[in-house]
Amino acid sequence: MKKFSLSQCPLCGHDQLEPVLTCVDSYASGEMFKLCRCAHCGLLMTQDAPAEEEIGRYYEAPDYISHTDTRQGMMNRVYHWARRYMLRRKAQLVEREAHATQGRLLDIGTGTGYFAAEMTRRGWQVDAVEKSAQAREFALKHFGLKVLPDHSLGTLPEEAYRVVTLWHVMEHLYDLNATWERIHQLLEERGVLIVAVPNCTSWDARKYGAYWAAYDVPRHLWHFTPSTIQQMGMKHGFILAGRFPMPLDAFYVSMLSEKHMHHKGAFLRGLLAGIPAWWASLVHKERSSSMIYVFRKKIRGGEPRKEEDSNGQ
Repeated sequence: MKKFSLSQCPLCGHDQLEPVLTCVDSYASGEMFKLCRCAHCGLLMTQDAPAEEEIGRYYEAPDYISHTDTRQGMMNRVYHWARRYMLRRKAQLVEREAHATQGRLLDIGTGTGYFAAEMTRRGWQVDAVEKSAQAREFALKHFGLKVLPDHSLGTLPEEAYRVVTLWHVMEHLYDLNATWERIHQLLEERGVLIVAVPNCTSWDARKYGAYWAAYDVPRHLWHFTPSTIQQMGMKHGFILAGRFPMPLDAFYVSMLSEKHMHHKGAFLRGLLAGIPAWWASLVHKERSSSMIYVFRKKIRGGEPRKEEDSNGQ
């Protein structure tokens, strides 16, 4: 198997990568993968993951919900309930941060198309990109969305989008720097980039350690903290304008973590574990299981604006 081996940090370029954890792929293969942290900037990454041309089979598990949309099992039904709630909240967040109720929006890694469909329904002109042919077919069948394959990202018009969104996608991308650079090209001046990623300094990440479901090796290559993703944005010409907790994620991730640990009553145990995790995110949002980050493209020739550190969804 060809491996995606890292000799230096993609964020800061330093080569001192220190082993931190060993995690198991609980979805597809049962294989073990190491997590390493850059000693200089703190970025956590999966070492020796499958190469991009071989990663596809690791998404083929029938309960990998972002591509299959399965409703089998209590935890997946909870996921669908939470998604219905969050779709409205995400749409409201986009419109508030973009200061607009219409315009061009690009959703990268749209999965089965629920968010793209919601924004289309609200009057936005939406382009969507997705690697999985199965997910693209679902979006076309259920929403009439013509989702583009991921290689189409390089063909889209520059400075054409008011908003670009990546909902739990950034952690999957192999060429991290190239993607950030391309997004910067695609956004119009003062355009808004909205990124949601798991937070490996969250309360539940600390509780579950190597069993934390949001490490999701080897599909998740990068494991961001509020600090490292802000550094990545600054590196590519963005200013962090806001941070928002995703408190509901703590319940779902805790349930999956309990399941990965083969605990009986994983649903109930995860629900109970999610309560202190949810509370921790309300008191200290940087402890939220997942975070939404709002970036703004720097103004040409202007001084960067200070971070507007928001406090809620």
